Amino acid sequence: MPKNSLFLFYCFLIFTAFSCQNSSSSHSDDQVLFVSPKLVVGIVVDQMRYDYLTRFWDDYGQNGFKRLIANGFTAKNHHFDYIQTLTGPGHASVATGTTPRFHGIIANDWFDKDSSSTVYCVDDASVQSVGTSSSYGKKSPRRLLVATLADQNRLHTQFLGKTISISIKDRAAILSGGHTANAAYWFYGNDEGRWITSSFYRESLPNWVQEYNDSGFVDQYLQPWNLLYDLSKYTESDKDNSPYEQLLKGKQSPVFPYDLEALKSQNGGFSIISDSPFGNTMTTDFAIKAIQEEALGEDKITDFLTVSYSSTDKIGHKFGINSKEIQDTYLRMDQDIARLLSFLDTHVGANEYTLYLTSDHGASHVPSYLNDVQIPAGYFNKKDFERQLMIFTKNTFGDAGVLKNISNKQLFLDHTLLSLSGISLQEAKSLFVEEIYKYSGISRVYASDQIMRFDTLDKIQARLLKGFHPKRSGDVWFVLEPNTISYPRRGTTHGSGYSYDTHAPLIFYGKGIKKGMTSEATYISDISPTVASLLGIATSSSSTGNVISQALD
Repeated sequence: MPKNSLFLFYCFLIFTAFSCQNSSSSHSDDQVLFVSPKLVVGIVVDQMRYDYLTRFWDDYGQNGFKRLIANGFTAKNHHFDYIQTLTGPGHASVATGTTPRFHGIIANDWFDKDSSSTVYCVDDASVQSVGTSSSYGKKSPRRLLVATLADQNRLHTQFLGKTISISIKDRAAILSGGHTANAAYWFYGNDEGRWITSSFYRESLPNWVQEYNDSGFVDQYLQPWNLLYDLSKYTESDKDNSPYEQLLKGKQSPVFPYDLEALKSQNGGFSIISDSPFGNTMTTDFAIKAIQEEALGEDKITDFLTVSYSSTDKIGHKFGINSKEIQDTYLRMDQDIARLLSFLDTHVGANEYTLYLTSDHGASHVPSYLNDVQIPAGYFNKKDFERQLMIFTKNTFGDAGVLKNISNKQLFLDHTLLSLSGISLQEAKSLFVEEIYKYSGISRVYASDQIMRFDTLDKIQARLLKGFHPKRSGDVWFVLEPNTISYPRRGTTHGSGYSYDTHAPLIFYGKGIKKGMTSEATYISDISPTVASLLGIATSSSSTGNVISQALD
């Protein structure tokens, strides 16, 4: 071959190799920068403690929780990093990647300083109910102060990516979907049994929801609730007839079976479905219907579906975390998760969706049960506390009206009355702090200005700081002793900053997710920025969480 030809041939080889390398590098960079699942599915299981995964592990099937963990990424030391650990703040924090200090949902209900009245986190008198003649649909996300992850996806895709949000609870559906959702649907039981929404999202129900409601779908869930397996299999929970469980009206004892049809009239009509695992099944069925009818995940533009399972919370409150009822609910929940995954595989594609599963808070053991097994626990009598504190207020300040409200373990003071009395706000707060420390069942008391200066190395103080919103929170906060709740002696609740309320599951699964697990500390506000990083979209403007980089492939 002539020298010139040989030189040109070598140049051609070098150019081709360089071009291929650049092409490969560019393609590789795109994959590293972001992935584009057709659908992101965000699942929140209301009141799911982390140890429900481990405690019931041997009884789960292979295609639900075990499939997610075996093929996804699990954060084993995942916590809420704020107080109050309640449904509204929980869903808002998952969705926004920040805490109540910034997103503003400080509780389910709170005392509003401007109107001097209690407000519900998603109530909105300016909108209309859609799908029901009741006022139960007059809801919106307007009290949520920042954008959600789904909102950011809508912005990123020029509103071509859809968002549909579903839950039995209105606040769970609304706060998960955010401000720009195409629709948020929640369940109105009572005498109607329908999926509804509000005019914030749309003026009328889409035809498919209207037809679904008119089909009488709800009747199929009014069935007897018996144990899924033989009683002998339920060794991870207390005896069936336990003294620590509440009763459904019409039942003489808290034992299986529960005939929902027979109990319906005494327990809120169709609302009784929410108090059974069939509420989770109903939610799964409606979510699957929504995917089909809304064409979610059918093109290359990422859509969002958020699903919150509420019945787990209602059952946990009523029967406690050590009941046969809660164990059976999670074994059935495992089947609902398996069914949803199977549908996503066939309808969207086995490697075309990304999913995360978490909770909005945990729950405590029933204190009376802990007492009976010699573990320190107790009950806080809120009514007695409030009555005695009002007497203290009248005697100290001359006017009981100085104390405007006590809610969410916070005191709201009337600043105007205080100034007229000649007592400074700072002095008044100090007097209340000193007084509240005298009451049994209380561990810590802080004035609001103390909270603003907290040392975040103390976990409880750090969680109070992140749950404190300067414009919405109270003047004095108090913290109950561990395993101490303000609740009836049967059943249980949540809301504290202790580990039984803060430790929640977190599993990532699907496209762009690396298999594995970590025991390093992660937090609820990390979920949104992690998914945002995966998608290559902006996080919420107030996001304070970190990307869990170990989870990303």
